[in-house]
Amino acid sequence: MGDRGYDSDPHRAALAAQGIGESLARRNTEHGSGLGVYRYVVEQTLALLHQLRRLRVRYDRRDDVHESFLSLGCSVICWRRLNHGFF
Repeated sequence: MGDRGYDSDPHRAALAAQGIGESLARRNTEHGSGLGVYRYVVEQTLALLHQLRRLRVRYDRRDDVHESFLSLGCSVICWRRLNHGFF
C-alpha cells in the first residue's frame, strides 16, 4: 500500500503502465489500518537516537561499529524509559 502523498493520476498511470495493480491510498479517506497510532512512537525513537551525537553524524566507516553504537543507543533509550518513564 502506497502513502497518501502519492495519490495522483500520473502516479496511478505510471503504476498501471508497469502492470502494478492500484495500491495507493486515497486522500481524505479513513485510515482503517491503525498504522497512524504507532507512528509517533517511531518518530520519537528516531529523534531520541539523533540526540546521540555519534549516531546523528556518522563518523564510523565500518558498518559493524555503527550498528554496535546503534544497538547501544537503543539500549540506553529502553533503560531510560523503564527507569524514568517517558522523557
